[in-house]
Amino acid sequence: MTTRRHLLLATALLPLAAPARAQDTVTELGPLRIVNPWTRAAGQGMQGGGFLVIRNTSATADRLVSASSPAAGRMELHTHIRDGDVMRMRPVNDIPVPANGEVTLQPGGLHLMLIGLTQPMNVGQSIPVTLRFEQAGEVTIQLAVQAAGARQQGHHRH
Repeated sequence: MTTRRHLLLATALLPLAAPARAQDTVTELGPLRIVNPWTRAAGQGMQGGGFLVIRNTSATADRLVSASSPAAGRMELHTHIRDGDVMRMRPVNDIPVPANGEVTLQPGGLHLMLIGLTQPMNVGQSIPVTLRFEQAGEVTIQLAVQAAGARQQGHHRH
């Protein structure tokens, strides 16, 4: 393929790639970037999971030490572990955020656990969650509520 064809192809594909980046939700807290926080729809009294990416632009590691939300009776930091042939959720004391790196909270891995929801979480809503970090302090983010079976953060137009 010629250079001209490469440029034409790249120019043609650019509009397809740009919308996903333009819609990223990013909250900054010092050197930390909390990217695309989301959760799944769930009923009042149920449990929910919080998912997001934490990027650290600092040469110093940090740790997520707790989370809270008015939408839940309590929140815990969780992971999944294999127990024989079964995957089980377990609380963890903290979630390390590596220096000049990132940690992904996702279904089937590390995540935030919202326990005893005080209200239903409906698709299209956002749920406030305050994250507390050992070094960076605290920040309130909004979890975008996706469909109950969602496996990743989607982009809704309102």
